[in-house]
Amino acid sequence: MTDDRTELQKLFEETERLGVIGSPSSTTELALDVLGSAVDRKLLGELALFHFMQDAAPHYALGQITEIQLKNVWHEDPTMRSLIRQRGRVDAVSERQDTHLGKMVVSAVFQEGGSARYEPSILGTVPSTGTPIHIATDDVLNELLDPYRDQIFYLGHVYGSRPMLPLWFKHFGRGLDGAGEAYHLGIFGKTGSGKSVLAKKILIAYARYPQMALLVIDPQGEFARDTQAGEPDEGFPLPLGDVVRALGKKIAVLTVRRLVLDRWDLFQQILFESRFFEQLTIPRSENRELACGILTDRLQRAQVKLKSLHERESFETAWALLQEERVQRVFYRTPSSRGRFNEALHDADPDDFYAEHWAPVAELFRYRQGARSIDRALAWLLRMDQASRPVLVVDLSKEQAEGLFWNEKIQSLVIKRLLDGLSMTAERFYKERQSLNALVVIDEAHRLAPRELPREDDAARRVRSRLIDAARTTRKYGLGWMFISQTLSSLHMEILQQLRISFFGFGLGLGQEFQALRQLVGSSGTALDLYQLFRDPHSAFDARSRQYSFMTIGPVSPLSFSGSPLFLNAFNTVPAFLGANGLETGRDGDQQQLL
Repeated sequence: MTDDRTELQKLFEETERLGVIGSPSSTTELALDVLGSAVDRKLLGELALFHFMQDAAPHYALGQITEIQLKNVWHEDPTMRSLIRQRGRVDAVSERQDTHLGKMVVSAVFQEGGSARYEPSILGTVPSTGTPIHIATDDVLNELLDPYRDQIFYLGHVYGSRPMLPLWFKHFGRGLDGAGEAYHLGIFGKTGSGKSVLAKKILIAYARYPQMALLVIDPQGEFARDTQAGEPDEGFPLPLGDVVRALGKKIAVLTVRRLVLDRWDLFQQILFESRFFEQLTIPRSENRELACGILTDRLQRAQVKLKSLHERESFETAWALLQEERVQRVFYRTPSSRGRFNEALHDADPDDFYAEHWAPVAELFRYRQGARSIDRALAWLLRMDQASRPVLVVDLSKEQAEGLFWNEKIQSLVIKRLLDGLSMTAERFYKERQSLNALVVIDEAHRLAPRELPREDDAARRVRSRLIDAARTTRKYGLGWMFISQTLSSLHMEILQQLRISFFGFGLGLGQEFQALRQLVGSSGTALDLYQLFRDPHSAFDARSRQYSFMTIGPVSPLSFSGSPLFLNAFNTVPAFLGANGLETGRDGDQQQLL
């Protein structure tokens, strides 16, 4: 006798039955009557599926169990409650009359048959009560998603369940593995929630595509440290650089010391932030801005080159220009003010001024051995005629700036220059009818694009303005952004509204953060209730038992095309992550540098 069952039917019948569809149920949320054989097992977060007929075709629906309730109508009776208060329990009704009720949110529906083995569908009707609901397994998911196996990437297991959650991160170009447009992503969570490690895993997911360029703007140097062989990250020693190189991509780190600034307006702004004019009696005011502007203009007229500013001859030229009355009249109009300025010039030691105030600023513009300008670095990264486009990490941490004039405002100015260069390149590609097909990772995004800024912080305001404009406009250029932030409520709302895919880790379940999360997810139902059950990873007894949980929304999984949130526990060991995705480390390669 022949077996007419399909492979999926066989796998479905072999899985464990958890319960049946109960009442009331709707197409948005199903009631689940839990079977007695399943009440003792952990059900919250479990990925479940059921089979039903729709339009005369077999369908399979998958979703996560978001809530479990216990009801016993006898225990709710006032007379019975009085008896229970005296005896503790009533054997005839306690436990025996318990019913366990669950809620299940359907995230994906597949129709069996048609032009493909399994096609996406919708839950267009509510199956009858008594329809069996089974636990989903890796075998069932592999069968459903077999045509897309090469596109699937795993970051962890389904929250509260054993199967790995299939995700896909497509490049921004066209073709079988392409999304056809750029996406903006967001990763949010408190310090220690695992958001940075998750970002590195997603970076590796995109690094699988040779045609995709990846840029990391790294204000704290965390990503740069992980590109070095054998340099562990606390609690999760992910060899980012080794894995990327094993995928056939070059990876380079451009530190502050190897970065050459290449614009006169940058020199003017950085000189303003320095103590050069402060030591010459010009406080941080409009006069100081005028002084920086006129000195920059006169240096250019004197044919001084940016790359030569560090030379003593350039300093002598600047020092002589400041002694000219026509220059002084620009920023000091009264004779008394000019007299005070000239007195400060006369009393100052040029040697000390050069060493302490001029050289640390000018060094940022000097072409040092192995250094690259921002334009050259971006050209190397974004060049199309490469078999595999590289990964560039720009390390702007203070630790790499020893001997240079460097602070958060200078960092903001340099980031603004990077963003300007990216936008100009993206527009040029777009005019040539080419997609940039690149992703930019922004760490510490809440510092670079906050909702509120001090009025006097013009440098930070310009960076925020550029990031907001980029989030609005660069998607059509094939340029996507990944924002990593410790907070939701302080990140600019315009950026949050442009995100297509978001991951939310532990730490956003209270106060303003939860209100911002509720506004972004657009739901106040059981999904957010489940999110609030996330526990602090650092409450675990040891590093191995830490649980890094995330809620995700957006088109990041073949199981989330209904738009409902999905929940996962990220892999907490490197071998599990590498093994699930068939990745290697390639430790025999040296760190790639800019050529």
